[in-house]
Amino acid sequence: MNRPSNPRTSRRVVKRFVPAPAKPERTLSIQGEFITLGQLLKFANVVSGGGEARIYLESQGVKVNGEPEERRGRKIRPGDTVATPDETLRVVGEEREVE
Repeated sequence: MNRPSNPRTSRRVVKRFVPAPAKPERTLSIQGEFITLGQLLKFANVVSGGGEARIYLESQGVKVNGEPEERRGRKIRPGDTVATPDETLRVVGEEREVE
């Protein structure tokens, strides 16, 4: 019952892992303790207004620190990351001189 191997029928399918292309990343500096998510999206020129930010958040799957977020009033603080479908935004605080 042993059949000789036939090169046409004994091919193995090899799947190769191809990593997804990395999203571009931008660093945004904010003044103060926090900025709302809607304001951040406007500041980063992702949307042009608050109403557009609401619709964008509902439809595009934005993540804040890896968690899905739809509230445009969510407080974003220095150290947070906001991932949109097109890019990742890293928020840093403004450097202040100590006198």
